[in-house]
Amino acid sequence: MAGLNFEANPASSSKEANAAFKKQLNKVYAWYTGGFVVFVILLAIAEQMGLQRGAIGMIFLLATVALYAGIGIMSRTNDASEYYVAGRRVPAIYNGMATGADWMSAASFIGMAGTLYLSGYGGLAFIMGWTGGYCLVALFLAPYLRKFGQFTIPDFLGARYEGNAARLVGIVIAIICSFVYVVAQIYGVGLITTRLSGLPFEIGIFVGLGGILVCSFLGGMRAVTWTQVAQYIILIIAYLIPLVWLSVKQTGVPIPQVIYGYQLEKITAREAQLIADPKEKEVIAVFKKQSDDLAAKLKDVPAALAADKAAAAKKVEDLKAANAPATDVQAAEKALAALPKDDAAAKDSWTKAKAAADGRTKDLAGMPRHAQQFAGNPDGDAKAQKTYDESRRNFLALVFCLMVGTAALPHILMRYYTTPSVKEARESVTWSLFFIFLLYFSAPALAVLVKYEVFNVLVGTPFDKLPGWIAAWNKVDPSLLSVSDINKDGIFQLGEMRIGGDIIVLATPEIGGLPYVISGMVAAGGLAAALSTADGLLLTIANALSHDLYYKMIDPNASTSRRVMISKSLLLIVAVAAAYVAYTVYVTKQADILFLVSAAFSFAAAGFFPALVLGVFWKRATKWGAVLGMIAGFGVTFYYMATNHAWMRSIFGVTQPVDLWYGILPISAGVFGVPIGFAVIIIVSLLTPAPKSDIQELVEHVRYPNLRPAR
Repeated sequence: MAGLNFEANPASSSKEANAAFKKQLNKVYAWYTGGFVVFVILLAIAEQMGLQRGAIGMIFLLATVALYAGIGIMSRTNDASEYYVAGRRVPAIYNGMATGADWMSAASFIGMAGTLYLSGYGGLAFIMGWTGGYCLVALFLAPYLRKFGQFTIPDFLGARYEGNAARLVGIVIAIICSFVYVVAQIYGVGLITTRLSGLPFEIGIFVGLGGILVCSFLGGMRAVTWTQVAQYIILIIAYLIPLVWLSVKQTGVPIPQVIYGYQLEKITAREAQLIADPKEKEVIAVFKKQSDDLAAKLKDVPAALAADKAAAAKKVEDLKAANAPATDVQAAEKALAALPKDDAAAKDSWTKAKAAADGRTKDLAGMPRHAQQFAGNPDGDAKAQKTYDESRRNFLALVFCLMVGTAALPHILMRYYTTPSVKEARESVTWSLFFIFLLYFSAPALAVLVKYEVFNVLVGTPFDKLPGWIAAWNKVDPSLLSVSDINKDGIFQLGEMRIGGDIIVLATPEIGGLPYVISGMVAAGGLAAALSTADGLLLTIANALSHDLYYKMIDPNASTSRRVMISKSLLLIVAVAAAYVAYTVYVTKQADILFLVSAAFSFAAAGFFPALVLGVFWKRATKWGAVLGMIAGFGVTFYYMATNHAWMRSIFGVTQPVDLWYGILPISAGVFGVPIGFAVIIIVSLLTPAPKSDIQELVEHVRYPNLRPAR
């Protein structure tokens, strides 16, 4: 990247200067792409010559983090316009690429194909929702927000709704939804760094965090933008190469997006075979017995716990009396120590274990058939019909929340403040859709090809001949991947594997038998996806506090350098706090990347979307309508999640029974908050005095610039 002058003509807006700057970018990123390809080829050659896997992973980790840090150092700035909006001179195609990277979070790169693998058709809600959301961005928000010309979303709310009340509410909502989202990204960073380097999760988090902070801390939006372009190139190459390889291996066709339907037909036939397989039924029977035994224990927890402790203590005494090997005695003592400490702990542990066993008493290891649209049966009994209705309702609710949340995420909308003009803001939305489409169109194919590989290659393999990647991932995190010979026949059955969606993409190269260097490249791509989104999110939080809260509300006379310094300091504090929460999530295992990301979308949808859309399209929307509407929409969404999701219930100490409204899961809580937000804004606006005439004229000018001049 040495040839790129990030200071190039920051003040000029002439077409010639912008064209020259874009030409320079084209040249530099072409060299960068070629250099990355050569780097991967050289590592592949080194692997064939004997370079160890651990060394390959460490090289990928250090090289990519160093690259991003280098761009951050080259892009360092204390200029407010450069720090907050990259000087408003990012060409549309590069803004689209940066937005694509900003958008391709750990959930998109790591979690989406895994969700499709585990839930089949149901996982398409994420693709439909996230992609459709960009249509809302293009039609309703991006160009109009760019015309208003502010730096952040709370900044827009303060300008449109006449003062600091709406700005303050916007700051709080932006911080909460961005913080939840960034926790998910840092969780992904820790997971990937651990797989690449072998470091413990808690250390891996901070190694990856170093790469995030150097970019955001030194150069703000300017450094983040050029880093995200570099990250997008890495992540899309890393995603497509193993997918094309698997496609060629299975079908001989290098266009998996077109051919995977044929593999889906084979999976459907294979699913029927596995459902009827006597060996799979044996595994289900074992889990059914486990569930029954746990149910019996839960009927009288004190007696069952006392019996377990007595049996475990007797085993230790018997082994010692028989002078058994020290390892056997230690194992028995460890089993005794691992028993629940009291009745409450035993009840909690056994309830969770029973739920896990119940999930494994279903066909296909609890997964639905891949091509099945919804759970249940519309023509079945009352229970089956209810299950079908709730499944379909949840699918549509999730699509809605993800679409509306996409159109209201602060770190995404901020990207459209960086373009030179409104026209380029529109063009960059188109480019964003294209770059996102490349991955989203590929994710369903990847899920199908991996499932074909597991169903047809792994199932039926003797346990002592299972590929090494299973043991490797089991060491990273047994909750993400573990296998056990449940029916003791020495042969691997589908029901004997527990696999988490978060590792499907990362393990794809090894599942397909590719060289380990490709695994390292995919992990580097996942790291790029997580880092790129984390960069934007941390910057959003820091800017909300430094620009919107400190500068706009506390000290309007603060110098540019002081504002930027405060933003950088807050960046460090927020990053460390998010890393701590991510570690807590990792330890408790009560939330995953996809839930955290989806929760952020529901928060953004309910908190921002009504106020943003009505602020642009309805000049009668008032300050108090917006303030109360944002509070009401966000509040209802937060309440629903806090009272119905296990992780949030544990955080807030909620003990009341779970109460799902219309069977909607907490991941889609925004479906209740958004309409309430719209209703409150409209009703309160009609009951309160209209905005000042200059605000109404400004709204009309933004929408119809040729009909009314700006005042």
